[in-house]
Order: sequence, then C-alpha cells, then structure tokens
Amino acid sequence: MSLELTYYGHPALRSKGRRIESITPEICTLVEQMIDTMYEYDGCGLAAQQVGRSLQLAVIDVMPTIEKRPSKAWKDGKAIDVESLMPLVLINPEIIPLGKQKLLDQEGCLSIPGVYADVLRPSRIKIRYQSLENVTLELETEGLLARAAMHEVDHLHGILFTDHLSPQDLEEHQPLLKKLLRENSVF
Repeated sequence: MSLELTYYGHPALRSKGRRIESITPEICTLVEQMIDTMYEYDGCGLAAQQVGRSLQLAVIDVMPTIEKRPSKAWKDGKAIDVESLMPLVLINPEIIPLGKQKLLDQEGCLSIPGVYADVLRPSRIKIRYQSLENVTLELETEGLLARAAMHEVDHLHGILFTDHLSPQDLEEHQPLLKKLLRENSVF
C-alpha cells in the first residue's frame, strides 16, 4: 500500500527526523509502504518526511535509471553490484564525504514536482547506516546512488535540494515554488 506524498510547503519537509531506536513491526511496515510509494511515483528515493513522518529513514532504488546515470559501490574496499543493494533502506544514516572532488548534476524531487536544477555535491561518499536487521553498515558509493543518498539524508534534516541552489537558479524556479507553496502550506 502506498502513502500520500507531502509537497513543497508542507511543514513535515522542514522537520528534522527522530532517530529510530528499535526496528519495530511498524517501522518494517512503513519501509514497505515507502518502497511501494517510491515505485508508484517513479522516484529513485524517498525520505520519511516526504510521507509526513519525522524519522531518520529513507529508501532508495537507482536501478530504473542506472543506464543513463551509473552508480558504483564498495563494501570493505571491494566493488559490489549496485543492483544487489536495491531497494536500499537507510535507517539513521550519516554521510561522510570522501575526498574533495565535487560534481554538479541535475536533481529533482517527488515533493517538488516540476523543479529540476543542478546541485553541487561530493562525488564520492561513505554512508553509515542501520539495516532493517538492526546491523550498522558502511557503504562507499559514487554516481547517482551517492547523489540520491545525500539528497534523501538532507530530507531527514529538513533540507531540500532547492536550499543548495544559487540565488539565480532559485529565482528561475520561484513562480513554480510559490505556486506549490500556496497549494501545500498547512496553516
């Protein structure tokens, strides 16, 4: 069963998620529903805030776009097949940039429909997170998987990709952002 998305202007998108202290049946159900929702809306990632929950929880699946926007991953220094990780469930994730190289690439967001812009982010990262089995894992990645992880972890801290835009890029998208804000603000 999929969940209702929250859109630009909804206060949940600006909320910092609470740490998940234990993996309960409710958390497992929420993960399943978030994955269903991500697939229903053709997204490559979804954070709990995007379905109105203030939790440190995100799901990712970059496989539908892997041909156009490749990803690489390493575990314990060994290359691993990205497909074997999908869908990736990130509980209480933390991002550690690796190296100084950054990459400018296009991002969009299910919660900000119609807005796409280039965002500068580290090109390679380490993700430290808990699995549904409550095991702490580390994964190094680059490409779309790294970008999607950073984008979703930003959501978990109440940060939107539009917060990373230059004033000029933000100004270009203001008409649509104002429209979304009018439609989705909760007063």
